[in-house]
Amino acid sequence: MHDVVDYAWFGAGLLVVVLSTVAVAWRAGVGLGWAPLTSLARAVVQLGIVALLLRGILTVPWTVVAFLVLMLTTASWTASGRLHELWHGRRIAVLGVVAGAGTALVLVFALRLVDLEVRYLVAVAGIIIGNAMSAATLAGRNFLRGVRHRRDEVEAWLSLGASPSRAHLEIGQEAVRESLLPNLDQTRSTGLVTLPGAFVGALFGGASPAVAAQFQLVVLAGIALAMTLTGVIVTRLLGRSPHLPATPS
Repeated sequence: MHDVVDYAWFGAGLLVVVLSTVAVAWRAGVGLGWAPLTSLARAVVQLGIVALLLRGILTVPWTVVAFLVLMLTTASWTASGRLHELWHGRRIAVLGVVAGAGTALVLVFALRLVDLEVRYLVAVAGIIIGNAMSAATLAGRNFLRGVRHRRDEVEAWLSLGASPSRAHLEIGQEAVRESLLPNLDQTRSTGLVTLPGAFVGALFGGASPAVAAQFQLVVLAGIALAMTLTGVIVTRLLGRSPHLPATPS
């Protein structure tokens, strides 16, 4: 009975926070609608399912491969939906997420920066894959805005005989840079302004502050590599497009 009351209070508190978000966004005319509420509801369902899956994964380690594939598939699908307006945007988003996150994870564990254990693999992979997904979305959307804003410049390059890759190069570089800045700012302020989730989670798991800090540094380095690779791959491949995206009506 006590657990039921605790869960009810927890759920009510979450509802108050998310409804406050909806109210602020509505009052400010941001145009989010009920997205904060529906997003959190989806997260509740997904985290519940993941919690059940992790019980099995932690007891039957080989199932971690299927779980990693599920994470990569979900992240790739989400990012691809954001880039559907761009030339081969869906396929490029998938390739960027898989290549960026995969490379970072392989390097982290190959260098033995983290022990290759199921719990560490799931934790690090979840964080790095999620940030690769964000990088694909941000870099792709920034690229789209840049091409639309600098359309005349791109057309001028093409009229002079430049390849599509060269015509889009600077726009792609700027798109990647802008997509990385929030993460770099957060990395710079880690420990002074923010206490990241990996650090706090390791502390709650019983690790010493030194070990928790070490784990967080590995995660931050992996995120930076994954996001950079993903952003570069996405923008370079998008830059090969023989067509300019349509301008919004």
